[in-house]
Amino acid sequence: MKNKKLGGALIFVLGCALAGAARAATNAQTSTSAIVMFLVFIAGTMGITYWAAKRTHTTSDFYTAGGGLSGFQNGLAIAGDYLSAASFLGIAGMVYVSGFDGMIYAIGFLFGWPVVMFLIAERLRNLGRYNFADVTSFRLAQTPMRVLAASASLLIIALYLIAQMVGAGKLIVLLFGLDYNIAVLIVGSLMMIYVAFGGMTATTWVQIIKAVLMLFGATLMTVLVMAAFEYSPDALLAEAARVHPSGMELLAPGAEVSSNPLNALSLGIALAFGTAGLPHILMRFFTVSNAKEARKSVIYASSFIGYFYLLTFIIGFGAVALLVRHPEYYVTGADGSFDMMKSLIGGTNMVAVHLANAVGGNLLLGFLAAVTFATIVAVVAGLALAGAAAISHDLYANVIARGRATEHQQMRISRLSTIALGILAILLGIVFENQNVAFMVGLAFAIAASANFPVLVLSISWRGCTTRGATIGGFLGLASATIWVVLSTTVWVDVFGFATPITPFPNPGILSIPLAFFSIWLFSKLDHSPRAQQEAAAFDALTVRSQTGIGATTAVAH
Repeated sequence: MKNKKLGGALIFVLGCALAGAARAATNAQTSTSAIVMFLVFIAGTMGITYWAAKRTHTTSDFYTAGGGLSGFQNGLAIAGDYLSAASFLGIAGMVYVSGFDGMIYAIGFLFGWPVVMFLIAERLRNLGRYNFADVTSFRLAQTPMRVLAASASLLIIALYLIAQMVGAGKLIVLLFGLDYNIAVLIVGSLMMIYVAFGGMTATTWVQIIKAVLMLFGATLMTVLVMAAFEYSPDALLAEAARVHPSGMELLAPGAEVSSNPLNALSLGIALAFGTAGLPHILMRFFTVSNAKEARKSVIYASSFIGYFYLLTFIIGFGAVALLVRHPEYYVTGADGSFDMMKSLIGGTNMVAVHLANAVGGNLLLGFLAAVTFATIVAVVAGLALAGAAAISHDLYANVIARGRATEHQQMRISRLSTIALGILAILLGIVFENQNVAFMVGLAFAIAASANFPVLVLSISWRGCTTRGATIGGFLGLASATIWVVLSTTVWVDVFGFATPITPFPNPGILSIPLAFFSIWLFSKLDHSPRAQQEAAAFDALTVRSQTGIGATTAVAH
């Protein structure tokens, strides 16, 4: 029955894609190679999903792929999950607009990995089973911890989904000439199929394939860009500064920081600590068999991610220097003139796609478009899986059913949750169509750093942390960050249409993260209940298990 449903869904999505291809045949900007590679990717990943669906029977299979991945495989999958539309389309677009200042996101995204490696990865694998809520509730009360974790996770996932859906929608519009809303619908449908039927196994292999293709594609683009300037970085940067409206200021980092230093500091803090609070990334550490493989995962992932961010620097400046030579990528006036900042077809999120066409022609455009689409779908699938775990494992199985839910019930709720999240992703992608995708992910990092990270770190490293302190502090961090974002330019002005924002800058981390830590400390100190004393006594058992792995669940590969 499940396979028949999968077949029906596969036919529906491929039918939409083929309809888009037929329409695109009349669009002069669409390349045949792009369409072919796009459809090959969809067909290939559907094959993986069909294979994975036959292997996904238990909640362990669905959430953690049975825990049988190696550190190298999981490292590639983490890179595939982490290198999102924001990492490629968004950062390249920000470098195109702001030069060196556009790299602040790349540096912040990368800086979070040492935090994960030294504070989180090993202890997380030893303490949890499916997601990080298992860790926070190891010695603290189940219900409030899981409600907090699910609330924060779902909000983070919603913000992250916006970035991915916008990037995917813009890409398909550019590639096929489809209506933006239809493009977002196709992406959401694919995501629902991958996760609902294939679970973590299908999601992992989609992410691994996507990571390999993306690293190869970005490397090839970088080589071609440098070849255009005879492999001289000086020549590349000089040409970029010559043609850019800001001139030499493009090469002078610090303009964004000096214009609003508090916002820059707030962003930096959120990016540094947000990685350790992202539910879809933390969930990946439960797909390996032990803490040693978890550490290897971080090392491999950090290497792949760091290498990729070095390439986005060259791609961004290459777009500045080379795209201005190609008026066909801009909306031009009657006299052939254009504004390189405002007239780019598809917006600045599409600079990498246009650059691929400029340096490699239709073949590279087709390959990069397919890889970029794979990037987005892989990340969206990972987000949906984390969201399904928060709803079915945390809220339903452990809060509503109080641990009495069967495997079949959890799997059913997980798949229904995936469908609901897919619909939400489609709606959010439509509402936030014109937002920069890197910026939207930055806001998701701020929520993760404000709500999940303080609770996770203090619950496993401080004996005095209590349920009351963690609950109040976590919700205060979550609420303050959320309210700040809603009242900022991003939502209050750009979405709601008000003339001026209420908060002075959009990134809330400088306020919400210290508030969360302070509140957890304060309310834990004020908690003298018998429950708090029991939680303190359980800290020793937590420490032994988190450091040694004694008693940890050891998953066996299929």
